[in-house]
Amino acid sequence: MLSLLGFLMISTFMYLIMSKRMFAMTALILIPIVFALIGGFRAEIGDMMLEGVKKIAPTGVMLIFAIMYFGIMTDAGLFDPIVAKILKVVGGDPLKVVIGTAVLALSVSLDGDGTTTYIIVVAAMLPLYRRLRMNPLVLTATAFLSSAVMNILPWGGPTARVLSALHLDSSQVFTPLIPAMIVAAGWVLFVAYIFGKRERARLGITVITEGATALVAEANDEELSLRRPKLLWLNALLTLALLVGLFMDIVPLPVLFMTAFALGMLINYPRLGEQRSRLNAHAGNAVIVAGMVFAAGIFTGILAGTKMVDAMSLTIVTLIPDLLGPHLPVLTGITSAPFTFFMSNDAYYFGILPLVTKAATQFGVSVVDMGRASLLGQSVHLLSPLVPSTYLLAGLAEVDFGDHQRFTLKWACGTVIVMLITCLVLGVVPL
Repeated sequence: MLSLLGFLMISTFMYLIMSKRMFAMTALILIPIVFALIGGFRAEIGDMMLEGVKKIAPTGVMLIFAIMYFGIMTDAGLFDPIVAKILKVVGGDPLKVVIGTAVLALSVSLDGDGTTTYIIVVAAMLPLYRRLRMNPLVLTATAFLSSAVMNILPWGGPTARVLSALHLDSSQVFTPLIPAMIVAAGWVLFVAYIFGKRERARLGITVITEGATALVAEANDEELSLRRPKLLWLNALLTLALLVGLFMDIVPLPVLFMTAFALGMLINYPRLGEQRSRLNAHAGNAVIVAGMVFAAGIFTGILAGTKMVDAMSLTIVTLIPDLLGPHLPVLTGITSAPFTFFMSNDAYYFGILPLVTKAATQFGVSVVDMGRASLLGQSVHLLSPLVPSTYLLAGLAEVDFGDHQRFTLKWACGTVIVMLITCLVLGVVPL
């Protein structure tokens, strides 16, 4: 009963937001409440919701101040020289812009953190997409696919969970997957090429010879009044210090972004009226993104508190027939995509994977093979409404979360297939 309720709850939620019958934030809050009531958890709903919100609160705070900080830096003109330089290199060609986006995202994603990747890539590239009137969904999809490939680095979340749950070493799990990651990176560049060709066919190549003045020409009087060219290097140093703090994990991320935001606001807009104006300008976007994250906390809180996620895990394990036992690595590689989409990585890697792996060993399948296969679905997992960083990506680029899901899903599935086929050909995952 609980398992059925869990699958119905998630399926109902996905249908409502992808068909645009309900706003994501509203659905994240109301749908789990309805199903919890159906399951007879009326007395415990409040505590479950609050517990979920508490767990997600640091992430929500971080997203609010990250969006506010980079909004201020954009207003101050920090990224104008970067965009002007890129404009000079790509010559207004959408194809080159999208491929450049993929290369930048793949490079930045080496830290294994999607949040950092999205912040850097969107902050640098979104003004350029706007300047050329390109579809921002192309930006979010390209950045997302690039980050998803690099997400399985050993210092990334999913691989660390596999190593911990199955008591394995990174040389056993990750190292053999490197060729598949390289091939997947090539796939991402190919997808970027397809996106770029479409945008070039739609928009043509914009002839740009003015360099940085092209940006000035696009700015209105209000935007020009917000620019702080004399503070460019100070803003750059502050942002560099912020990124160093992100990479080195010096202090908790929410504290880091709150401090950077306060300094950035004081440096660039010291007058109270200017600060209030900048807050009003960016607060709407920040509140929407953070609101969806807190709403996702309610969703996951009820999913975990009602034990629906545990029941779903047991159902999945019991549905595996003995005939498929020897082929469990392939089955795991395929099913890891939808399963991690419907539940958190913690639930999958610490709940389902150990159970399935234990069953697989009875058919002569090694634990290492199961660990590798379980990582192949991460490109689809990151599209889940339970992943906070994806809300950040959509919020920074100012696109609808459901639109981003629809636009990106088939290409994310393609990444999973490419990686699985590569692993099968190379024998990294046995057939």
